[in-house]
Amino acid sequence: MGELRIEAKQVGEGIAHVKAMGTLDAETYEKMDKTIKNLFSKGFYKLIVNLEQVSYISSAGAGVFIGVVGTAQENNGHILLLRPSTMVHDVFDVLGLLEIFPSAQSLDEATNFFRNNL
Repeated sequence: MGELRIEAKQVGEGIAHVKAMGTLDAETYEKMDKTIKNLFSKGFYKLIVNLEQVSYISSAGAGVFIGVVGTAQENNGHILLLRPSTMVHDVFDVLGLLEIFPSAQSLDEATNFFRNNL
């Protein structure tokens, strides 16, 4: 049904920018999960996840981040949401996840969060 494209690149020491485009749901969440775990295996535990171009996210899609945030934190990292679309923001709000995942409006703001807080 939906399609998810993901681009990931290093933007700092142990910091990766993960850009998602499309839908993040029960059919595509495994792709995001695999991408994040691959980044973890390479020592990237500070993830800036750009969700600006995600048109739809389900609870399964949001569940990917819930499932990996503990691993990130255990390795002095975290998952930060970059410019989540209104739809994504609303889903995270309804699920009570905005308290867990910080967000930023620019890549500079996001990288500064990791440099100053972790």
